[in-house]
Amino acid sequence: MKIMRVGVDLAKNVFQVHGVDRTDKPVWCRRLSREKWLKVLLEKVEPGCEIGMEACAGAHHWARQLQAHGLTVKMIAPQFVKPYVKSNKNDANDAEAVCEAMSRPTMRFVAVKSVAQQDIQAVHRIRSGLIEQRTAKANQIRGLVAEYGLVAPKQLSHLRAALPGWLEEAENGLTSRFRRLLDGLWGDLVELDTRVAELDAEIDAMAKSDPVAQRLQQLRGVGPITATALVAAVGSAEQFAKGRDMAVSLGLTPKQYSTGGKDRLLGISKRGDPYLRSLLVHGARSVIRTAKDKDDRLSQWVMNLVARSHPNVAAVALANKTARMAWAMIRNGTDYQPERAAS
Repeated sequence: MKIMRVGVDLAKNVFQVHGVDRTDKPVWCRRLSREKWLKVLLEKVEPGCEIGMEACAGAHHWARQLQAHGLTVKMIAPQFVKPYVKSNKNDANDAEAVCEAMSRPTMRFVAVKSVAQQDIQAVHRIRSGLIEQRTAKANQIRGLVAEYGLVAPKQLSHLRAALPGWLEEAENGLTSRFRRLLDGLWGDLVELDTRVAELDAEIDAMAKSDPVAQRLQQLRGVGPITATALVAAVGSAEQFAKGRDMAVSLGLTPKQYSTGGKDRLLGISKRGDPYLRSLLVHGARSVIRTAKDKDDRLSQWVMNLVARSHPNVAAVALANKTARMAWAMIRNGTDYQPERAAS
């Protein structure tokens, strides 16, 4: 019996597969080891068979491997697979749920990332993690020196400037032991600053070498970091039919709670990638701060929006618009068109 669809439940060492024929009858259900599963799958299926899997850790790697052998791969977000899990959760039921979910005509799928996209994504994730560590280290320093009667300034740059003075001042009540500890914490902070600077330089280099990232930087509020993050997240943006779909995927559109014919829109949904969404919103805030000194159409649109709504609402609205313009530039390969920005 020819297998038409195969649902795969990915794991570290054990892979469960669930294959069905053209009548959706299960004809192949097996538990395979990591070393053998791809070889067995390729021997079992024929060209034209669709392979489905959840968009989880390692999924993009296996999707590229399967695509290299001419198979069609469909990746599904885990939250869209969960409703199809029958009874108890186990590997077999999960694989069956994936197989069922991928057959739905209105199902939304996740685009497979290229190796280049994952390289860019890795840089951003490492940088984000280092910034979190740096923030935690700075807060640790503030908390410790407060026990000795020293008040640390809020800004990180001011904290860096204050540390040498605390270490050198002999009359501030710090013991020799704590001075050694504080000196070590200062060294940790400097090391984290150095690592973040190295990754910033790496991102700048990637932005300069990528034509799409270069075009995206024409947008107001979009620099090398946001541009490369967009390239890593959406790729060619072909998975979105229109710009609004891309804004929806980033959680920049209102969440809907409607019933009985009564439409009710809440705050933004905050779905999708929170890192990219925060970059777009922070970029929008910088545009709003400088818009009052400009007279172009986008600046006028922004100032009119700020005049009648909260600045946070205006920032999200501008981030939404930026995401839509980014989609158009990526899909069409066009440059930023200021005259159409406020349309």
